[in-house]
Amino acid sequence: MFGRRRKKKDGQGADDTAETPGAGGSEVDFAGRPEDPPDPEKDADRHRANGPWDFTEQVPDAQRMDLGSVRIPVGSGIEVQVNVAQQQNRIIGVTLRTQGSALQVQPFAAPKSSGVWEEMCAELRSQVTSQGGKVEDFEGTFGPELRAVVPVTGKKDDEGRQMGERVRFIGVDGPRWVLHGVIRGEGASKAEAMAEVEELFQQIVVARGDTPMPPREMLPIVVPQEIQQQMAQSAARRNRAESDGQAPAGGGQAGDGGEAGGRSAS
Repeated sequence: MFGRRRKKKDGQGADDTAETPGAGGSEVDFAGRPEDPPDPEKDADRHRANGPWDFTEQVPDAQRMDLGSVRIPVGSGIEVQVNVAQQQNRIIGVTLRTQGSALQVQPFAAPKSSGVWEEMCAELRSQVTSQGGKVEDFEGTFGPELRAVVPVTGKKDDEGRQMGERVRFIGVDGPRWVLHGVIRGEGASKAEAMAEVEELFQQIVVARGDTPMPPREMLPIVVPQEIQQQMAQSAARRNRAESDGQAPAGGGQAGDGGEAGGRSAS
């Protein structure tokens, strides 16, 4: 188990990407509130004894891609994709894909005085049930999490019944930040895959920065130049398709965000 020693930054990584567009990740909107006055550090560190990490802590060595507010683990078999809200053309998260699972992560600002993950869980619970899904509270590796069956828009079985997708909502409070994760695929249902995805989540490093931000405002994600070019090319193709009255290739369901990214360097 790693202690919470201070002032050692993680290494940089991943300079090899190739375009692999795919269906998008949905945005979850958490309204911000004015930041609370500074208080002693939160007690929630017990849920991240092995990560995720704050960039000021002594972080275990690993190859990571620097995306500004988050440093994402990379390696053979991991594909990193940037999630973009197509209408606003803004970044809403990062997705790590393995052979059978997908982990979308979103870093948010939080107050020093208390964590916000449990509040976010309550909102997610309400959101899933209002859409006709089912949700169960679970005490997981990172503390409270939600395990849900979420309706898949436009998909029904042979008898006309609504089909659903198993999803896990995980999160952990850090020093003035909260890291939210959405797990799909095998990582939401199979024990071995669950552990693999949790290990990826633990390797993430969050760089909150000193800029004042309201709690639950997303921390800025900055992508490498080559991925910015891919995003611009995808947006241009999408605009051309829309002007021609065609559906853009590779698009997700209504409301989903597009993706740009690539398989990480091994």
